[in-house]
Amino acid sequence: MITPAATVFVIDDDESVRKSLKRLLDAARYEAEVFKSASEFLSRSAYQGPSCVIVDVKMPGLNGIDFQEALIEHRREEQLIFITAHGDIPMCAQAMKAGAVDFLPKPFKPKQLLESVERALARSSEQLLRASERIHARALLQRLTPREHEVMELVATGLLNKQVGGQLGMAEKTARAHVSSILQKLGFEGRTQAALYAREKHLD
Repeated sequence: MITPAATVFVIDDDESVRKSLKRLLDAARYEAEVFKSASEFLSRSAYQGPSCVIVDVKMPGLNGIDFQEALIEHRREEQLIFITAHGDIPMCAQAMKAGAVDFLPKPFKPKQLLESVERALARSSEQLLRASERIHARALLQRLTPREHEVMELVATGLLNKQVGGQLGMAEKTARAHVSSILQKLGFEGRTQAALYAREKHLD
């Protein structure tokens, strides 16, 4: 699967600000799209590649803070950079606590914004990587039988084959065979790796 190019989205009701930010992002060689309202942005499908959204706090209709809440409500994970000429400390604290990358008061320096964009895109890329790993993990776990899931849960607690067998009412040899099958299906070389994998995927 080819990941789409990193893209920066700008939401601001002021046309002059949209044009200015678009020129800045173009000059910095970022793919960029602009929107005049949060509602207009939300009407499009969520972008599948690394991305961030530069959004004004004060806008007609859905303001920046409400926009952030709407994304959270719909389990969307766009990385946000707030810009505002009307911000205050409580508003900034609220936005940052909810996961915003930055909260920049106008006027800000172009370099300052571009640094925030770079951090936001790096966070977005890491987020997509983790999501891809979770999908891969689920696909691997679906290869295990119900019994193998039970064995793996016990392996994750650090039990030896004999102890696993005792817990599940099977011979140590049978438990060992299950562990071997689990390692093969998950592509691991050792028992410890399987235990760590199980813990990470919340199977313990």
